[in-house]
Amino acid sequence: MNQVTAEQLLISPEEYLEGEPYAEVRHEYIDGEVYAMAGAGDAHVKVSLNCAFLLKTHLKGSGCSTYISDMKVRIGDDIAENKAFFYPDVMVCCDPFDQQPEQNYVKQLPKLIIEVLSPSTEANDRGRKFLLYRGIPSLEEYILLNPEEYLLERYSRQADNQWLITTYKEADAMVEFDSINFSCTLADFYDDVVFEKQDSDPLPENT
Repeated sequence: MNQVTAEQLLISPEEYLEGEPYAEVRHEYIDGEVYAMAGAGDAHVKVSLNCAFLLKTHLKGSGCSTYISDMKVRIGDDIAENKAFFYPDVMVCCDPFDQQPEQNYVKQLPKLIIEVLSPSTEANDRGRKFLLYRGIPSLEEYILLNPEEYLLERYSRQADNQWLITTYKEADAMVEFDSINFSCTLADFYDDVVFEKQDSDPLPENT
């Protein structure tokens, strides 16, 4: 039997976009390879929804749109070396280009992207995915939220195209997203989230 090479298994962006609407599970795409997406836990879903609700409320009437994880973002055009499609947990797009009918299922010019971490995706969200996101010229801020504790990391693009990280750990800390002129407390992102209790060290036995 002939062995199929890895190169033969790669699919084009057009093939991915054509097949994705009919797939039983969603897939992300990186340079010809597709990766099935896993489901999310209770805290992950609640933090994502809180982010989307807060941003959508803030941006009402601004011309910017807030999207949840059913909307894809495209990285790289047809001639780019790297091509990828991701489903960010939350995304804000303000460019009129992304409101055109042909962009109904895919956005290309987000200003802000938020990813809520999970054990299976954290390494990718911090590594390869962030590296690819940085190639989006319109992206000004990239946010990582840990749903298991009060922890938000904000990466903001600087004038020299470097990225500055700001970390928030206190529930009453005031978080600011400069890209959309937004602020709230860190605790606002965790509304209705119940953290798992940490096991404490056992008490010594009486002798």
